[in-house]
Amino acid sequence: MSITESGFSARLEELARIRDGAHRGPSSEATERQHAKGKLTARERIDLLLDKGSFTEVESLRRHRAHGFGLEAKRPHTDGVVTGWGTVEGRTVFVYAHDFRIFGGALGEAHAQKIHKLMDMALAAGAPLVSLNDGAGARIQEGVSALAGYGGIFQRNTKASGVIPQISVMLGPCAGGAAYSPALTDFVFSIRGTSQMFITGPDVVQAVTGEQVSQDGLGGADVHSEVSGVAHAAYDDEESCLADVRYLLSLLPSNNRELPPDVEGATDPVDRPLNALLDIVPTGGSASYDVRDVIAEIVDDGDHMEVHAAWAPNIVCTLARLDGRVVGIVANQPAAMAGVLDIKASEKGARFVQFCDAFNIPLVTLVDVPGFLPGVGQEHDGIIRRGAKLLYAYCNATVPRVSVVLRKAYGGAYIVMDSRSIGADIALAWPTNEIAVMGAEGAANVVFRREIAAAEDPEAARRQKIEEYRRELVHPYYAAERGLVDDVIDPRETRTVLARSLAMLTRKNVDLPRRKHGNPPQ
Repeated sequence: MSITESGFSARLEELARIRDGAHRGPSSEATERQHAKGKLTARERIDLLLDKGSFTEVESLRRHRAHGFGLEAKRPHTDGVVTGWGTVEGRTVFVYAHDFRIFGGALGEAHAQKIHKLMDMALAAGAPLVSLNDGAGARIQEGVSALAGYGGIFQRNTKASGVIPQISVMLGPCAGGAAYSPALTDFVFSIRGTSQMFITGPDVVQAVTGEQVSQDGLGGADVHSEVSGVAHAAYDDEESCLADVRYLLSLLPSNNRELPPDVEGATDPVDRPLNALLDIVPTGGSASYDVRDVIAEIVDDGDHMEVHAAWAPNIVCTLARLDGRVVGIVANQPAAMAGVLDIKASEKGARFVQFCDAFNIPLVTLVDVPGFLPGVGQEHDGIIRRGAKLLYAYCNATVPRVSVVLRKAYGGAYIVMDSRSIGADIALAWPTNEIAVMGAEGAANVVFRREIAAAEDPEAARRQKIEEYRRELVHPYYAAERGLVDDVIDPRETRTVLARSLAMLTRKNVDLPRRKHGNPPQ
């Protein structure tokens, strides 16, 4: 062996030793403690997320440069965050994962700089970014440098918004300023029992307000997926959660300059008749049904991915494929609050519509809405301002848009749910539709109140006027006769008509007025 080879051998052995130490982490005991909490390590999580063997790590040997508080003696490689890229179903995805075994995953200056670099790389490459969050917030020992690191992350989250998909997976604690980065991303996934998000923890809450609450009760997975709407979904384990993250990524384009990936050679015939719909949707306007059963009939193989399923359940937002093409579906849900629009439903729908529009995902809207939810609480909490978010989102959307009125569509809620008047490209209706300012019962009470009051038999007069109003103004073809819907279709042909309409709209192009950005209602 030559001197050169001998020198390289020693250096390569040293490199292998250092890399192995960085990959193994601080100690086997630290790994056991992580597993004892029901949590995987950062690298185990990355292995589940990405295609096998595809991960390429960057800055695995990075260390902090902080002094004081004993930090000089503790300078582990990676500085508590694993960063790099790999593939999901063959397409590039960038990922960073906090390593709770190192400084509790807390963010310091070097830790933040690694994340900044990866976010810049993802934006430059035009590829999705997934963060696997399991950190204790800012590294207190590094002071304001750690806080500045968060500022850099927030700035990059905002810059990447609407340009590349950003997904946050909450796998442990996320407190203080750290919680704002997930809130700025497109989707937030969480794990029951292990993930918590809050701005101020239970101790601070008790000290300031006197309220006693656990970490889970304050910011657990179910709290944020059902009550606050911060999280889009909650899972019982990390494996099923990361499997759904992979599925979500398979439905999304890599960036805003691309179309979502199609599936060639779909086995579900586009002209499949939907006979079951005649049994699923009652003709009576007040009877309930689950609109997710309608969606399952329409989409390819009945497969769709609902987001925010547990929050604002009176509106359903889901991603699916129709004839192999990805679509975003927004649907009123008669099984929850009769499908009325309220503040939460409006905000949920608006956010989903904006996401689909940003990433070139066509929109299908299934309408069965009795109106906006009345009440003092809704009005005082800003239903006008916050309900207008959904209206703004639809009016601003330039992707292909097709709406279908399944049954009732009353008042302003009908207008908001992607009606022809706010820009739907194709507006369709089933023969059970009732498109009107309000239901016949309410309208008759208003329009004919004097005649009803003066009649010898007010109740009989009221029934007569209801039928008269329904016959003249609420019959299924009134809107079609006036060009407010393009066609009244057989429900069994809904899948076929939607697929053909979206195929026609594939090359839709809209020129928007030049502006810096709009000013949507907040």
